[in-house]
Amino acid sequence: MASESRFGPGRTVAVIGAGIGGVSAAAYLLKEGLSVTVFERADKAGGIWHFDERVPEDPPYPSQFPSFADYQPSQPGEFAYATPPPDSPVDGESRKDAFENADSTGLEVRFAPPGACYAGLTNNIPTSILVSSLGPWPEGTSLEISQDQAESYIQGLGRNHGVHAVTQYNTRVDEAKKTADGTKWDIRTVTLEKRAAGSRLIERTRQFDLLAVASGHYSTPRVPDFAGLKEWKATFPTRITVSKQYRRPEKFKGKNLLVIGAGVSGSDICRETAGIANKVYQSVRGGMYDTPAHLLPKSTIRIGEVDKFVLKDSSIEGDEQKLDDDDTPLPGSIVLKDGTVLEDIHHVVIAVGYITSYPFLPHLQSDTVAPTDAGPELLVTSDGNMAHNLHKDIFYIPDPTLAFIGVPYHAVTFALFDFQAKTLARVFSSKAFLPTREDMVEEYQARVKDRGVGRKFHSLAETGREVDYVKDLIDWLNRDGERLGEPHVPGHAEEWVKELAVLKDRLSKAWFGAKPDAKAEESPE
Repeated sequence: MASESRFGPGRTVAVIGAGIGGVSAAAYLLKEGLSVTVFERADKAGGIWHFDERVPEDPPYPSQFPSFADYQPSQPGEFAYATPPPDSPVDGESRKDAFENADSTGLEVRFAPPGACYAGLTNNIPTSILVSSLGPWPEGTSLEISQDQAESYIQGLGRNHGVHAVTQYNTRVDEAKKTADGTKWDIRTVTLEKRAAGSRLIERTRQFDLLAVASGHYSTPRVPDFAGLKEWKATFPTRITVSKQYRRPEKFKGKNLLVIGAGVSGSDICRETAGIANKVYQSVRGGMYDTPAHLLPKSTIRIGEVDKFVLKDSSIEGDEQKLDDDDTPLPGSIVLKDGTVLEDIHHVVIAVGYITSYPFLPHLQSDTVAPTDAGPELLVTSDGNMAHNLHKDIFYIPDPTLAFIGVPYHAVTFALFDFQAKTLARVFSSKAFLPTREDMVEEYQARVKDRGVGRKFHSLAETGREVDYVKDLIDWLNRDGERLGEPHVPGHAEEWVKELAVLKDRLSKAWFGAKPDAKAEESPE
């Protein structure tokens, strides 16, 4: 059994993120008697379900390494005086006016880039099972909900369980590292203070015993390195965007649209723009989780993988004003790998997923190490496809005072994160105990051998995998809890498991046709 001296009631915990994962983690940590501070860079809770009409700035074309996230952390002291000014309202805190700038909106967008939520976002898992045990949905909630209902639900959980009261909004974590003696975490934050005269950034550094990361999957867009794409973006900056910047379909009214990617967001954009855009093309590469064409509107034109973007230089020179006119097709062609040439496109939306990135943990990320060479210490490697070296996808094996909520993919998120948060809180409060480091490493390596490295490593899509994962967590908590006289932690209700099985069967039949079990491993959830 690993040493548990670092854990226990009264320990201080920093939680990064106030989406459903962060709210769940903070709520259960508070219930177990720990001292919790949540840092949320937006001005309210909700995470991926928080809708912001503003759009984030462009990512690099092509996307960079995992260290280049959707924001670049500041350097220590960048927003701090060597000595606090005499009028500092908080004794002993360094601070500095960073921007006395009328462009508050631009600063806010750069500081906390708006998320990927679009106006028409709805749940693809019914609320009967997409629910937290922290509280039910409001009476009368339908099985399908809008983003604002989900956002309100998350915020309500935060208020009802004391999370809102311990959350510092408009506060971004720029660096998290262990103290020199290795006993605590130095958490360096930057807070955006909004004022009538202009906004300013305030830097603070505080120490915590434990750190829980719940920053989510959908922050850093992946942009492929297609030949010519960088030049297209530079020439037509407003016409080439990523799905994280998509808000409403009306922008594409009467236009010819190319959507690159067949995951959830790319397919949703195709559905929303059907009947509004003139033509909608969807480029797919034939990946495991591509949405089948028969689930899209019949008007969507499914095409193959893009090979390159070609400019027609002669039609561009001296015609910048024409290029700004949305009614004018882009003067170039898109060549597919099968040789097909696509022309008369007005807009391109790139929806090929996101990069795993924790920019506030730079010492645990490498832009050069291949995923197969991650070793026993690295958390993120060059491809940004997974989080390495986690026990049960939660605890960082070399130092379990660092933990994560929300790493698994293809799961019933609200319910899954609830169980992960309970596990986190029990361990951090010394009411459940981690195996030895050697045992955790052995279990992790066996999983790598079975699953391989990459995005699939964290997938719970296969039939029964999510239920088994949760059962494993709950058995662990109750085994240790019984020995300590702690209350029993219930697992999935039988009715919940049955409803999930029915949902998976229905989705598999819709996804794959008459033989849902033949490709159960590729379930779309």
